[in-house]
Amino acid sequence: MSAPARTTARRGWRGGRDRPPRPAVAPRALAGAVALALGAALVGCGALPGSGAPLHPVVTHEFAQPLAIPPLAPSRLEDGVRVFALEARSGERSFAPATAPGASTPTWGFDGDFLGPTLRAVRGEDVAVEVENGLPEATSVHWHGMHLPAAMDGGPHQEIPAGGSWRPAWTIDQPAATLWYHPHPHGATETHVLRGLAGMFILDDDRTATAALPSEYGVDDVPVIVQDRRFADDGGFVLSGDGAEPGLLGDTVLVNGTVGPVHEVRRERTRLRLLNASTARSYRFALPDRPLTMIAGDGGLLDAPLPLDAIQLSPGERAEVIVEMRAGETLRLRSEAVELGGVLLPGASGGGDAFDVLELRAAETLEPSPEPTWEPSAHAEADALHETDAVETREFELNGREINGERMDLGRIDAAVELGATELWAVRSTQAIPHSFHVHDVQFRILSVDGAAPPPELAGRKDTVLLEPQRRYLLLMRFDDYADPDHPYMFHCHMLLHEDEGMMGQFVVIAPGAPGPRDRQDPDGGAHHGR
Repeated sequence: MSAPARTTARRGWRGGRDRPPRPAVAPRALAGAVALALGAALVGCGALPGSGAPLHPVVTHEFAQPLAIPPLAPSRLEDGVRVFALEARSGERSFAPATAPGASTPTWGFDGDFLGPTLRAVRGEDVAVEVENGLPEATSVHWHGMHLPAAMDGGPHQEIPAGGSWRPAWTIDQPAATLWYHPHPHGATETHVLRGLAGMFILDDDRTATAALPSEYGVDDVPVIVQDRRFADDGGFVLSGDGAEPGLLGDTVLVNGTVGPVHEVRRERTRLRLLNASTARSYRFALPDRPLTMIAGDGGLLDAPLPLDAIQLSPGERAEVIVEMRAGETLRLRSEAVELGGVLLPGASGGGDAFDVLELRAAETLEPSPEPTWEPSAHAEADALHETDAVETREFELNGREINGERMDLGRIDAAVELGATELWAVRSTQAIPHSFHVHDVQFRILSVDGAAPPPELAGRKDTVLLEPQRRYLLLMRFDDYADPDHPYMFHCHMLLHEDEGMMGQFVVIAPGAPGPRDRQDPDGGAHHGR
């Protein structure tokens, strides 16, 4: 097995700025410091070391407010291109009853004061998004889970200055899925997301056009964007953590920005598009007396409906589930204590937290809805990934704030892959704190976890996965369509504090036979030398 190529590349990517990330502690020192800090915190609050007792328990608020439904973003057709428009802007809103009556919380949002509209497109469409940055500082918009050119990815190299604009354009060419968009500015992603910048991006295709699935947006096909927040006494968001791992854990849960949300159910079956848009907290969603029927993961529909007692999502992960209800009943979607594997002091990482998330109230008479079924896509064979096609295996170890011993450097390329190549990425967290692993551009298959088949809920297309400590996750992925040696994609931990402090790397896709970044010459004649 070969380690990823690490190559020095020229700084000053087009559309980006070399703003250094937050300073980080050296990984060996960090591991010890984390253990000491968490131990002290637990002693201080009376929790026992090694227990799952929560340090920041979630506050239960009355479920009395209608669930806000993000509006579908309008679009226009322009020379065959579906064009959306988004403006990042400042605002304020009340998050009562989590805040005092009359208190206003300063927020950021897209086309509004918090979160953003849901973009929707169909496979095969050409799309463009006109993004305006009305914020007082630079930000970016990353299309999480989307297959698109690196220059349109919206990572740290495509930051939009305050008052500036950006117009990415690409062709939708991937299966129907629930994706999302959020900022990705270098060193400041956690703060920008906590202030409210996020939204959903739904893709449709030939399967969803004919599937027997709930499909009326906001009625029986419901976006469920789950986030946690902590509020200061004056109603403002707490935007800095206390140094504990894995980052800020809030004591209030929001769904689509609603505290204590209630959704009125009108049909026998309701499709919930679950998105963990929190910066650090994982959730384990369940119903009290019946299974959830999982129909899709990060990258699209499963092969068949999958009944589950619970579905766990780490930051950035998505799942679509079907909830069946009887007329007149009320159910609470709940987050149970999450399973984080061999994490040090799981209570400090939210492992012991259990709380209600969303109330579902069924009408006295429910409209019928069919059993969920769908046919294979006409693109199924072309989309399929085959382990026998893999030409390279790369090893990635996450520790401290480093991947393979390196902190993020905007001027360094960590891997160069050939266009059309299928690769295996073996990923392991070597420390006992939570990490989730996200790869831009591709959807991967998890072939194995420590050599065994993954659980069925992880068998579909994925772009983000929770890494339990000291376990080896073997990911299969293919790099199609877009070669660009000058614009990198990212891979990183999606615990946003970790990402901001350096747990991120970069890869480029190059044409077959083309010189990799290590062989390219600077315009001034200097060569790039890899290590």
